[in-house]
Amino acid sequence: MVRIGGLASGMDIDTLVKDLMKAERMPLDKLKQKKQILEWQRDDYRSMNILLQDFRNELSTTGMGHTQKYRARTTTSSDETKVTATATSAAAQASYSITEVTSLASAANRVTTEISGATKINPAEALAIQSNNLSTALAWQIGAVGSKTLVGNGTASLSLGLVSNADADLTEKVLIDTAQLDKMSVKVNGVAYKVVGVAPVAGSNEVQIKDDGSLDFGGAIASGATVKVDYLTDREVQTGTLAQGAMAFQLEKKHIDLPKDANGAVLVPVATSDFKLNVGGTNYTIESVNATTNVATLSGSLGELNLTTGEIKFASAQAAGAIIVAYKQKFADLSIKSETSKGTVQEKFLIQSSESLSQVINRVNASNAGVVMMYDSVKDKISLTRKETGNYSAAGANEMTISGNLGTALKLDTSVETDGTNATFVINGLSTERTTNTFVMDNVTITLKKTFAAADGAATVSVNNDGNAVFDNIKAFVEKYNTLIGAISKKTSEEKYRSYTPLTDEQREQLNDKQQEQWEEKARSGLLRRDSILSGALTIMRTNFSQPVSNSQIDPMYKQLASIGITTTKNYREGGKLEINEAKLKEAINNNPGAVEALFIGGAGSTATIGEQGIIHRLDDSVKAAMDKLRDRAGNATTTNQQFLLGRQLLNVDSSIDRFDDRLIQVEDRYWRQFTAMEKAIQNANSQSMYLMQQFSM
Repeated sequence: MVRIGGLASGMDIDTLVKDLMKAERMPLDKLKQKKQILEWQRDDYRSMNILLQDFRNELSTTGMGHTQKYRARTTTSSDETKVTATATSAAAQASYSITEVTSLASAANRVTTEISGATKINPAEALAIQSNNLSTALAWQIGAVGSKTLVGNGTASLSLGLVSNADADLTEKVLIDTAQLDKMSVKVNGVAYKVVGVAPVAGSNEVQIKDDGSLDFGGAIASGATVKVDYLTDREVQTGTLAQGAMAFQLEKKHIDLPKDANGAVLVPVATSDFKLNVGGTNYTIESVNATTNVATLSGSLGELNLTTGEIKFASAQAAGAIIVAYKQKFADLSIKSETSKGTVQEKFLIQSSESLSQVINRVNASNAGVVMMYDSVKDKISLTRKETGNYSAAGANEMTISGNLGTALKLDTSVETDGTNATFVINGLSTERTTNTFVMDNVTITLKKTFAAADGAATVSVNNDGNAVFDNIKAFVEKYNTLIGAISKKTSEEKYRSYTPLTDEQREQLNDKQQEQWEEKARSGLLRRDSILSGALTIMRTNFSQPVSNSQIDPMYKQLASIGITTTKNYREGGKLEINEAKLKEAINNNPGAVEALFIGGAGSTATIGEQGIIHRLDDSVKAAMDKLRDRAGNATTTNQQFLLGRQLLNVDSSIDRFDDRLIQVEDRYWRQFTAMEKAIQNANSQSMYLMQQFSM
């Protein structure tokens, strides 16, 4: 619609329409103010509900609803050089007299004799270099050590994915060394499986490793299960790709092994069955080895191979292409079996010649063998100590058994074992023993510190109620309750400033930020004044505290909070806050802690009446009921407007606002149509007047 703004009449039509619309918009402003008040009420209710939820958390089984809040225990020992103790809240108040400790628990231990020969071993260097320094020769084996982590697929079969046929020049397959299956290990989710050379027994924790690297289990392995396999093959085959201009290539394994004669010299040229290199389709082998540098010269002037580091250096830049290397290395094995509280535990270790003694020790200590291995360079001895104390083996049997060629070279298999011992003692007249020096008896943790005879005097452990801790728990609870009561009382007694309504957009434009903040503070005040839900919650909670508790657990002398020194303050303006007579409360806790506990948390159960319920259970029910009512009225962050009363009212107001906006558009259009018609009429009248004047002037 074309709007004519007073050209004919000379009137300010825009201003006239705006002024008229101000009056028309007044009901809309009222609706928006109503919406704002509903939103403020919703937010205030929710803030109160959050306070109630926080307080209810304090009433839960992890807070004042738990027995440990009323059964704090303190322990004392008559001689802490002999015995110490701690107790949980479940411990009874009792005394334990340890009259004699004949032995303390100790761990099984093995110590070798000196392991080095004329030159002491360096634990930080590779065993390939240091093995000659051992006084007992290390019987190296030849092949390759492999380790892979597979993922279960829901079947009883998996594969290591070994090289089956490298290429036309490396036709030999990489095969599992099935003669040494006893040295290999397979773990499924950390559980060891027995490696066998025949079909596994159905349903057993057995696994067959075939020469092609396939694994057949006694049962299906769950999808996603972690399967860790440590295995041995006849050799290593490594494939890779050389970049254009490559001058070097690094083998994955170090300390490459080559056949030697009786004098220790490498047999050259090296047979292709022991080492073969293929670069860009051409085969190479080793022509000679420098015994001093341990560097091998490759055939065809290709370059050299450092047998120690595994690095191939080319004499000239290579073209881009494939590289395949087949080689072998020395390896050793170590097996540690130990008797533990969980039964027999065995760990197997395959040791590459490139590993050092320190690395071997770290692997053992990080494993599940349950032992601590250590090398003392001063004494040149290795010790092996079980992590657990106590004796877990049959009479006369070793608690640690070591095997494998590395165990022999390190003299671990012939080391003399000192058996672990149990702690033996007499407590409250009972002669008994434990595998550890720290043990739990009737929820009391006792630690034996040393041996002593009956003639040395008993050590007495006393378990008593920790009255101070219980007092602090109750005091903290009362303070939290008073904080809640104060917040609710303040909100329900706020003054309501009826002359302060939510600001309209026009009013907001006339005030600065500070003035707007001050205005809204008064406008929001008193929205929950004398609210029935909150006022009712205060009344019910006051009743919960004042009403006597009557059940079979309660002592008649302590059936009200007042009997233990907790009363309502005399100032009624405080809304029912509690105050504590500290002396009276401490006296009740020390004289009858069970009665205090029953007063607060006795009478639990769905069949208990409110009169039978302890204070905490009453409060929990009352607070939950108030929270449910508040949620029905104001919802929470996860509810939609349709699910609570104020939300539905907000939806209705929004609908009214939308309808009124549509109506205002129509009214404004009507005003403009009327003024436009007036302008056109005036314009027509002016035209006629001018025409008549022209006629009269002729």
